[in-house]
Amino acid sequence: MKIGLQVPSFTWPGGAPKIGSTLADIARTADDVGFYSLWVMDHFFQIVYVGPKEQEMLEGYTALGFMAAVTKRVKLGTMVTGVTYRYPGVLVKSMTTLDVLAGGRSYFGIGAAWNEEESKGLGTPFPPISTRFELLEEALQIAKQMWSDNNGPYNGKHNQLAETLCVPQPISRPHPPILVAGGGEKKTLRLVAQYADACNLFGDIPMVKAKLDILKAHCDTLGRDYNSIEKTTLETIDLNKMSAKDVINKCKALADVGVSHALFNIPNVHELKPLEVFGKEIIPAVAGF
Repeated sequence: MKIGLQVPSFTWPGGAPKIGSTLADIARTADDVGFYSLWVMDHFFQIVYVGPKEQEMLEGYTALGFMAAVTKRVKLGTMVTGVTYRYPGVLVKSMTTLDVLAGGRSYFGIGAAWNEEESKGLGTPFPPISTRFELLEEALQIAKQMWSDNNGPYNGKHNQLAETLCVPQPISRPHPPILVAGGGEKKTLRLVAQYADACNLFGDIPMVKAKLDILKAHCDTLGRDYNSIEKTTLETIDLNKMSAKDVINKCKALADVGVSHALFNIPNVHELKPLEVFGKEIIPAVAGF
């Protein structure tokens, strides 16, 4: 099993002047101790599940570019980009730039978007959910086309691109792994089966297993190899409230239902000690799961 770190909050001691140095320390430490992946949210405002909207929030791709420059091995991605936040061609260009500058160390995490308040706040579109899923599918199609030899036009219901030129192409081959997040049983998991290289789920073990069973059914219907899709999960781990052994046991339970890449966020990550515990006690112990 691989272990990833998500950083959903930038509210740390020292305020804005210290965000850059603190984030660099977190990224370097995660890289050094053996985390496989490193993720930030793609939000404009802090989300209610983490803290008040007025808390510090960095733009995702700028933050990832910064972290790419201070790391060597860890893979980088958003968990995840809302499809309505950027024109899809520009989004793919941004994603490709990250992959090239990071030497092929990227994931393309994307979803249908959900935070209407921040969209209205900064003036980005927030159409009905049915339209957002149409936009998500078109964005996935555009990414596949831009990361191919086909530089021709793309004509969708919502997006028209006259020339899908993307130079340089990603270093990742055949392209950055596409991760579609969410557990929607009819639409989201179908899009995973049809287009994605990875999924991301949250919930307890029975819920994750149930969602993966549904994903497998979509794969069977579409003729997709279920085993070719990387299964990831996301949850919060506070090592002040649980032991390293507890985390290892949780990872084993996830592995038993088919998860191969567990992502965690850590409330006191800026202290760095929890990352060192992961590197010394947890990451080596779960590597064989």
